[in-house]
Amino acid sequence: MSAPDAPTLMRPPSSPDGTGLGAFREYLSSSRGLEFDDFRALWRWSVDEPEAFWGSIWDHFGVVGTYDRVLGSSEMPGAEWFPGARVNYAEHMLGTAEDTDRTAIIARSQSREPVELTYGELRDQVARARAGLVRLGVGEGDRVVGYLPHVPETIVVFLAAASLGAIWAACAPEFGARSVVDRLGQLEPTVLLAVASYRYGTKDVDQRDELATIRAGLPSVRHVIALDYGPHPVPDAMAWDDLLAESGPLEFAPVPFEHPLYVLFSSGTTGLPKAIVHGHGGILLEHLRLFALHFDIRPGDRTLWFTTTAWAMWNITISVLLHRGAIVLLDGNPLWPDLEAQWRLAAETGVTLLGTSPGYLMACRKAGVVPQRWPELRQVGTTGAPLPPEAFDWVYEHLGPDLVLNPFSGGTDVCSGFVGGGTWQPVYRGEMSGPGLGHDVAAFDEDGNPVVEQLGELVVRAPMPSMPVGFWNDPDGERYREAYFDVYPGIWRHGDWVRFTERGSCVITGRSDATLNRGGVRLGTAEFYDVVEDMPEVTDSLVVHLEDDDGGSGELLLFVALEAGAALDDDLRSRIAAGLRRNLSPRHVPDLIAAVPAVPRTLTGKKLERPIKQVLRGRPVEEVISPDAVAGADAVPAFRDAYQVAPPREQ
Repeated sequence: MSAPDAPTLMRPPSSPDGTGLGAFREYLSSSRGLEFDDFRALWRWSVDEPEAFWGSIWDHFGVVGTYDRVLGSSEMPGAEWFPGARVNYAEHMLGTAEDTDRTAIIARSQSREPVELTYGELRDQVARARAGLVRLGVGEGDRVVGYLPHVPETIVVFLAAASLGAIWAACAPEFGARSVVDRLGQLEPTVLLAVASYRYGTKDVDQRDELATIRAGLPSVRHVIALDYGPHPVPDAMAWDDLLAESGPLEFAPVPFEHPLYVLFSSGTTGLPKAIVHGHGGILLEHLRLFALHFDIRPGDRTLWFTTTAWAMWNITISVLLHRGAIVLLDGNPLWPDLEAQWRLAAETGVTLLGTSPGYLMACRKAGVVPQRWPELRQVGTTGAPLPPEAFDWVYEHLGPDLVLNPFSGGTDVCSGFVGGGTWQPVYRGEMSGPGLGHDVAAFDEDGNPVVEQLGELVVRAPMPSMPVGFWNDPDGERYREAYFDVYPGIWRHGDWVRFTERGSCVITGRSDATLNRGGVRLGTAEFYDVVEDMPEVTDSLVVHLEDDDGGSGELLLFVALEAGAALDDDLRSRIAAGLRRNLSPRHVPDLIAAVPAVPRTLTGKKLERPIKQVLRGRPVEEVISPDAVAGADAVPAFRDAYQVAPPREQ
């Protein structure tokens, strides 16, 4: 099929000279005799020669340790990276004597006064926390967990644990007790660090009862350590200052490349969350690549990317320290006191990479926010959902033509992004620039054939170092294989619905199990939301396709959350239907448009399309959704009620 016309070019590729990618290209030229004239050629080499590429990442960035070969086996699942090599992720995060006075962490919180740490101060605190953990008997393989906010102490204790070869996991303090125990209880941790309250904007949230339930639900915990944070103390706990009371040598246990570094958890909207184990070596190499070659982090740069400790973006963004950048932490309500708060903080701290969500950018656009420009800003990154084309327009209108807008996508499963952009890649309106270096990503049709210029399953055809070591308590790997390799043998199926262009760019249109297939016209849900949420009255929306078992067109149901004072009257229904007919197809005009109080999301911001679909098919809410793992869970019954009370009808 012929390719459609290219969308608007928002920013052409620029020379990588002077960037992290430029330094890597120079290294390949001088040490390997390799020359690349454009990004696509470099990417092609990186996936055709994975051992040469990942070996050059190790060598160029000076990973501490030696290796004999890069890939012992490339079979998926079960690829063997750097067999016999021993590394420690934490050793690469803390700098050297020459970085002592360089800023490492700039922390802003709604629960305490501002805090800043240099690399020298960070090293000292990690050494002290390490000594404290040793006094508590923590060693290689033990689990240290946190019920903690996004504050410097969380980074300190994680790095201290990692330096010992202990394994880290965390939940944010807004999680309820059930969600925390469902996650951390799988690991049987020995040490818990916790807070008992937090402030969200102007609201003080008392979590003492939740914390008591968590402690009772984690019988393996022998020691509880309390941060000096919030108005309510943690009872019967060691104080943070006592943990750091004595210093000790800052040493790093050399562990096997695949030794567990931390455990991340799936959203857990239904059933027990998957406990995804990531290794020291894979995360180290992957984040060295990501931040230098795609996000262009250099020594002295500063990054603000709002996250909580419950989201993989926490684990990802702290790796800015690998390149001696500084992390700007924002702890609390990211929209307090107003939509412009993040822009002001980024400008005040001279951020070079501002990370955010598509929802935040679209909210700023809808509210007429005009962010100030500041000279240090080079990139705006987004993740968590597809970025609508209108957001590209808004960003470039207000932040200038030279900015790199870098929407990227990956996930908790790989703790990174395998499609995104960078300085040496073009930015097209409504698209991601393409696969990342070292990532052999493609779209497959149902028969496992690669397709271009049409929608297909997003797959990874060759191993990545940061693919999980495995799942916790999955000794034979069965759950791991079922999660990613159950459709295409030997090929990672990620679960996204994607279209790659002949230019190499791509558009992810939603989860493949939530695509809308009406009369053979298959669309991703993101395309639906682009149209509906551009209506001034609509703040959020969720679409569900209830397919017919006999192959009919089924029922297409659209639920909208409205601005205060707005009403879902016949006029708004008609405008929504007309917009969908005009922008998508007549087959994608909903059979039902109903108002709901809110759209429930996972705690990382993803809409609950599949669980809502199951509820509408008759499954009890309590069997489908864990309230502690969902924001807006109270709104779920409204979807069922709206469907039952107002039967589908043609628009």
